[in-house]
Amino acid sequence: MKYIHYVPTSVNALDLVLELTVLLGEDMTQSLASDHLTEPRAHLLWVLGAQGPSTQKSLAEALNVSARNITGLVDGLEQTGYVIRAPHPDDRRATLVSTTERGAAIVDAFQSGQKELAEQLFGPMAPGELDQFVTSLTGVVERLRAAIAEGRPA
Repeated sequence: MKYIHYVPTSVNALDLVLELTVLLGEDMTQSLASDHLTEPRAHLLWVLGAQGPSTQKSLAEALNVSARNITGLVDGLEQTGYVIRAPHPDDRRATLVSTTERGAAIVDAFQSGQKELAEQLFGPMAPGELDQFVTSLTGVVERLRAAIAEGRPA
């Protein structure tokens, strides 16, 4: 039996990145469904966990969505007990959104899950291999960001 040496190409690499994106999305969707969350709502909780109580305006900016979208997301999270709204202490026109105990617990679970997945995916890699992977992937991400910023998305 003759073995063919596999030579990776840029198209093969892109196919793998796209498959990884799909798999990560499926994993996230399944995980969030158990807590009755959507990806946008989970993203909002993640941002609140990182920056603490925030105005809806700052949340809309952080998520790059409209004020109308953020209102809907906060409404849904408030109805399910993940966040609360309260008057802003310094600006009576603004409202602060904060996580509830339930919301803070789910953010903690997100952070633990992120660490577990990172260990599952990258833990078996040798340090040099991981360093090379991160360096290579950083270059790919930077090139894609630059292309998008220049108005020439892929």
